[in-house]
Amino acid sequence: MPCALTQSYTLDCKDSVGGLKAVYFAPYEDLATVTIAAGVVTTLTMDATKVFYKYDLVKESSNFAEAVNTNVQNGTIFYAQTLEIILNKLQVNTRNEIVLLGKNRLAVIATDNNGENWFLGVGNGLDLTGGGSASGTAFGDRSGYTLTFTGNEKELCPKVTAVIPIT
Repeated sequence: MPCALTQSYTLDCKDSVGGLKAVYFAPYEDLATVTIAAGVVTTLTMDATKVFYKYDLVKESSNFAEAVNTNVQNGTIFYAQTLEIILNKLQVNTRNEIVLLGKNRLAVIATDNNGENWFLGVGNGLDLTGGGSASGTAFGDRSGYTLTFTGNEKELCPKVTAVIPIT
């Protein structure tokens, strides 16, 4: 059978936590080389002078998810990826960068709170598809941005062990 299973799954230690620490954005077209072996990005290079830009995230505010989409009759499967991030404080420089994020197809690396990096949009890129800004009402309300990025991929996002070229 060409899709034979290769391993079992056993319960592991309870040492994993949720949430994201940071995300890295780059225009998808700036990727030069991405080598993936057994679900792990081992090589990641960018076109000359191009880099990923790091966005630090407020703790317990951001996440990514992957939904399995299968059509048994058509023999198809794909994974819908969604990244939701919160950026606090309404600021002109942040507003201007969000406009640019919305104009690009993006390569995104998400660093989770377990210290692992995951490459979202590795095959097709992610797009800014939702979100908005709000001033809040009460002093304790968020004044800032909520952004949603989505994309569809042939496989689940790979882990990144390669060095991430950043500014």
